[in-house]
Amino acid sequence: MRRLRIMGLLAALTLAAGTPAVTAPPAAAAPAPAAARSTAEPDPAPPAEFGTDWHDPLTAAPPVERPATRSCRVTLAETRFSDFTPYRGTYAPPGDCGHGHWAKVVLRLDGAVKGRQYDRLGNLTVGGVEILRTSTPQPSPDGITWSVEKDVTRYRDTLSRPQPVEMLIGNVVNDTYTGVIDVKVTLTFYAAEGATAPADTPDLVLPLTTPAVTTPRNTERLIAEVYATGSGGGCEEYWYMTVPDAAPYSCKAADGPYREVRVSVDGRLAGLAAPFPTVWTGGWSNPFLWYVTPGPRAFDVQPIRYDLTPYAALLNDGRPHRVEVSVAGVPAGQSGWSTPTNLLLWQDHGRRIVTGALTRHEEDTPANSSRWTPAPPGGEHRLDTGGGHRLTVAGYLDTSHGRITTTVTRSVHNTSAHRWTDGESRDALTASWTDEESVTRGPTTTRTVRTYTMDGATTLGAGDRLRTVLALGDRAESLTLRGGREVDRSTLDDRYAGDATYTANVPRDQRHAVGTTTARYRLYGAGSGDGCYDRTVSTTQGTLTVDRRHC
Repeated sequence: MRRLRIMGLLAALTLAAGTPAVTAPPAAAAPAPAAARSTAEPDPAPPAEFGTDWHDPLTAAPPVERPATRSCRVTLAETRFSDFTPYRGTYAPPGDCGHGHWAKVVLRLDGAVKGRQYDRLGNLTVGGVEILRTSTPQPSPDGITWSVEKDVTRYRDTLSRPQPVEMLIGNVVNDTYTGVIDVKVTLTFYAAEGATAPADTPDLVLPLTTPAVTTPRNTERLIAEVYATGSGGGCEEYWYMTVPDAAPYSCKAADGPYREVRVSVDGRLAGLAAPFPTVWTGGWSNPFLWYVTPGPRAFDVQPIRYDLTPYAALLNDGRPHRVEVSVAGVPAGQSGWSTPTNLLLWQDHGRRIVTGALTRHEEDTPANSSRWTPAPPGGEHRLDTGGGHRLTVAGYLDTSHGRITTTVTRSVHNTSAHRWTDGESRDALTASWTDEESVTRGPTTTRTVRTYTMDGATTLGAGDRLRTVLALGDRAESLTLRGGREVDRSTLDDRYAGDATYTANVPRDQRHAVGTTTARYRLYGAGSGDGCYDRTVSTTQGTLTVDRRHC
């Protein structure tokens, strides 16, 4: 997945100095939730530069909260990945923790790798339902271990019965790329007992394996979740840096870098969202930024969620309907995006057939413009991009507990300024994405504002010293009102900043690499345990220098 941000040097620079790059395409990489070594202690004073070993990867994100009830553990997969052969196995639910009515289910991936290897994309499906998408860290010569946790309680329907299991972390192992990836994935089930009730989960989870979908006729709530990732080593891995054909840059897209993930029902737009600009652990030409602290979501590819309940009445007619996912802005015929999708359905157990109607569909004209300003002599080219789109849909259902109207409004907006020199010895981007969503279901309204930011530059200077300075942000604010009164509020703020330099085109022991990183994860309100979670981790030359809790 590693691809040089300085595109003109792609053929010249490789991490495995003195050896050719692999001819097989780097494996796709995908992320999973991050909770590695949450009790880590800062290391001794850092060395002057990177050596052959560094601290095991970790993030500042909180571990998954668990109830204090009886638990049962099941191993989903235990295997090694050295090529593109998927692991296949079988799963059976535990018999001693509730028989499908659990308080919580927590997935944990434990990984180990050593030697030389790219970052790799991975995914795990149970009964065809994708429950994990994760990417791997890049190893030290001496080896690293890491772990990832994820709350998978919402897949209760899938996990309540025996299922086939398939997992793949596509990998290349040869004389140059020596890292074999060892993984073990487990599920821990927590019983609903005493004051701990079973979790409120969907009645049915359907993987969207074909566009044709037939839903139960008493569906009263419908959510689509899309694990959208631009990856695989091509230009769509860096979709936010692409330029129109007229501009002199290595990665082209006729309509520029604006991307939008869309869901349609029977050919009609039903949902839209801004994709998250994930930076994998080889990103921006500089793996020394990511050896210990990955960027936001790099170990946790979170799905985009769309409330499709306004379309439930249409889908409840007992006939198959087409539900399709697309990524707007990708050049025709170009690969690079993966969009596995699950449908989460809640049913009305008091009525065999639920009827209703789609009553509102308002869409503005999508906006997308990119303006290229050619470089003056010795200066920088510049591409300024702005885009956005807004959709409102509404519908009602006549359920056993009355008529319920659902209204969903989603508005996305992106601005970016991309600057680069001839030859791309300097390549910089400042960009932001906003994704605002309002869902009103009966008397309850939930408003969520998501903001993603990226501000960085990679420069190849004298003596082939390559430096990358980068800041990333992932923020979400959510407010829930019931009858006009506030009943819940939460804020998530996940930020990363890094600065790393190394000498390119030389063997590993001559790179003289240095780097500092800081990641801070803050969560207030819902999901933060006692109402506040705030942790900062910092590194220097791969050693952990700060691990501080603020709450």
